[in-house]
Amino acid sequence: MYNKTVIDRLTHVIEINNGIADKNKLAELVQKAFGLTQDRKVFYCNDFAIRFSKSESKRMSNTVLSLSALQKYDHIPFIVCIVASTANYLLLANTTFLKKISHSSQELRMDNIKGSFNGSDIMAEFEAIDNAPQHFEELFAYHTGLTFQDNLERLVESTNGIVGRVQKFDMTQDAAEANIMDSVSRAAEFVSSKEYADLKHDLDARVGIVQGEIAIAARSIDNVNLRGRVIEYLITDNGSTLKDQIRHALNSKTPLPPFKTDDKLGDYSKTYSTYSTETDIKTKMLSLDGNPKA
Repeated sequence: MYNKTVIDRLTHVIEINNGIADKNKLAELVQKAFGLTQDRKVFYCNDFAIRFSKSESKRMSNTVLSLSALQKYDHIPFIVCIVASTANYLLLANTTFLKKISHSSQELRMDNIKGSFNGSDIMAEFEAIDNAPQHFEELFAYHTGLTFQDNLERLVESTNGIVGRVQKFDMTQDAAEANIMDSVSRAAEFVSSKEYADLKHDLDARVGIVQGEIAIAARSIDNVNLRGRVIEYLITDNGSTLKDQIRHALNSKTPLPPFKTDDKLGDYSKTYSTYSTETDIKTKMLSLDGNPKA
């Protein structure tokens, strides 16, 4: 059942708060306005469920929800609200509007509901209809004509059909094999060298300069991806104006400015006469059991 009055009011509340730039504040406003119940990261009532995510792009890569959790809300409009610095975006994310399942989905089967979906897995349009609030009623009508099992069958097929976009590494050169075989001894040599001591001193000093802002980011940023990128930028940037803006935003509790980190082999590069080093910055919340992925 699609309650147009309620969904239109939800859309209005989200729109008038464009520029709030804080998903937690927006979630609190919406929860109070509609008397929503919170179930971990999902807020819901009889007429809809909503998940708030922080991203500067409408086509965000953030993980949204597990498929098994979505199943609980698939009978009502399940809406994802993307909170950017200047605007908020709404997408309908019921199973009908998912292209595939991305995370931990290797074991996804009809009798084994596993994995989560990202923002990028939500269809931008369905049957040539834009996935936007003005079309939610029409889109949800399509969804009600399908069962969860119908969509699960499609998702299992599309997810298991995913293939890598880059070919597997084919070790055909003798030099490549020699480099791989020598990597352990080369690493052992490096960690006992004066260059390693210099690199550690450099990184310790960089962390020391921004340790206050790192602590603030750890306490105030819930989004794991954003928190990691902020800390990475604080440590690796060489004193740009943008870094000063990020530090000020953290200390003054104001919205972060837009910024970008590059996806490279390492987050911090340093070259010596005998070594070329790439350092990957990983964060660990000591209060949580999980560990960073390598």
